[in-house]
Amino acid sequence: MTEVRFYHLTRTSLEQALPQLLERALQREWKAVVMAGSEARVEQLNQHLWTYQERGFLPHGSSKDGYAELQPVWLTTGDENPNGAHVAFLVDGATTAQPEAFGVIAEMFDGNDPEAVQGARQRWKAYRQAGHELTYWQQDERGRWKKGA
Repeated sequence: MTEVRFYHLTRTSLEQALPQLLERALQREWKAVVMAGSEARVEQLNQHLWTYQERGFLPHGSSKDGYAELQPVWLTTGDENPNGAHVAFLVDGATTAQPEAFGVIAEMFDGNDPEAVQGARQRWKAYRQAGHELTYWQQDERGRWKKGA
């Protein structure tokens, strides 16, 4: 079964947290897919990943760039895995009907948005019923990830 990690954003924004988690995935030599809720969000993340640090960037692409199979990080609104990613980051309530296509699913949700929290709870229940291994991650006062109970 797929390992599903829920990341409860309470101290930082998605734009601050996502690059750090993508960097960890790439350090493990995992390709990643980021599934977002809209084309506008994909474009915003696309620009952000090029400029979020002064001294570096995360290599990535989207349908505008093409060559999905060559991209270490693929940004999309679709339920797809065109680069053979090991991990899928689901943001803005995006979902996948094929969690078994990935070794890890990272559900990222805004803890300050009641609708996002409710949606995450519903997805937690569905994953649990399907028999996936679930973990919950919350941010400490400094924004670092701690495995929750």
